Amino acid sequence: MAETDTDAADQFDARVQPEPLDERAPGVWRRYRNLPRNVFAISLVSLLNDASSEIIYPLLPLFLAGTLGASPFIIGFIEGAAESVSSLLKLFAGYLSDRLGRRKRLVVFGYALAGLTRPLLGVATSWAQVFALRLSDRVGKGIRSAPRDAMIADAAAPAQRGIAFGFHRAMDHLGAVIGPLLGFALVALIAADQNAPTPSDYRFIFLVASVPALAAVLVAAFAVREMKARSAAGERILTPPHFSLRGFDGNFKRFLVIIALFTLSNSSDVFLLLRAQDAGVSAKLIPLLWAALHACKVLSSLVGGDLSDRLGRKKLIVAGWLLYAAVYAGFAFVSTPGAVWALFLIYGVYFGLAEGAEKALVADLVRPEQRGTAYGLYNLAFSITVWPASIMMGALWSWRGATFAFLTSAAIGILAALSLLVVVRSDVKERKLA
Repeated sequence: MAETDTDAADQFDARVQPEPLDERAPGVWRRYRNLPRNVFAISLVSLLNDASSEIIYPLLPLFLAGTLGASPFIIGFIEGAAESVSSLLKLFAGYLSDRLGRRKRLVVFGYALAGLTRPLLGVATSWAQVFALRLSDRVGKGIRSAPRDAMIADAAAPAQRGIAFGFHRAMDHLGAVIGPLLGFALVALIAADQNAPTPSDYRFIFLVASVPALAAVLVAAFAVREMKARSAAGERILTPPHFSLRGFDGNFKRFLVIIALFTLSNSSDVFLLLRAQDAGVSAKLIPLLWAALHACKVLSSLVGGDLSDRLGRKKLIVAGWLLYAAVYAGFAFVSTPGAVWALFLIYGVYFGLAEGAEKALVADLVRPEQRGTAYGLYNLAFSITVWPASIMMGALWSWRGATFAFLTSAAIGILAALSLLVVVRSDVKERKLA
């Protein structure tokens, strides 16, 4: 008689319980140097692609509004629709990578689709054309994201998962630091009027932005290696995956529900920037504030990834979510530029504590042959409430003011952190490294 899903999961959990590590385990920087080659290659791909994306992203609303005459509603529609399509595709792409047993081709195709569409933005003559190109870019993201995360989990041993995802997130955020600074420099160098670049200025900038994106495709194609998922005992995985939640245990399902709950508190960062302006941060300093936030994400992700291996994923996630709630409570009452800068830097620490640990915990909670589908479900749980979160924040701000809106989000974040602490168990034994 075939074993039940619960029995199979229990047997898998028993296999993946790691042996206690040697007390003479290497220090954190040596652990980073010992990461698998694939983790470094995938992280470089993300750095290059994000640098390209972040050159364009801050300028795209200006291009749409100033050059193409798009209204704020149209700009919001374009971004909302593009992100929604991306999130849905992550689920199907993750499942497909499990079904095929191959992930690299989806990763390369996803990056290639994004890289080839970006230079075309400069020749767009209507918002509808930008919408089609932006949709193609986000389709590429939807295709590559879950298989890419599964490749990182496949490459890293259980004791390295936190530091592997922490390193990847750090490189991704480093690209988000480099991109806006390059965009700022390009505008300063080529635009006669830096407050109103011409269509030809935008065309040149978007063309330059495509260079690191195409470099990312080349690295993905030639430096990233295909890997087969294996169980802890080392045997090949032969059981085909199923496109259903029934193949996952209740613990993972509860984790998904709590991720969706926390995301309901996690509205667009546009509201933080609006709050910064209300508190007296000048418009010209907003890009520097944004770059400082991402720089803090880089450093905290490097530290947080290691801590999740040392202290346990769930502890880091709960700590990160509680810190997030504290930051939002701070934004409820912030009134000076100095306090805004401090809150933004602390906000960057939240990302370092939680982002990598969440993705590492996904790999801990499921069997290797389920990872692509699991990362798709994780992204789907996030996407279900990310748009309603921004709608709720905007509605509460309009109804009762910014203080009430930010305090409501903080309360939801605390509820999610306590729920995670109580109802989700870690299937991989928590260990401390020397």
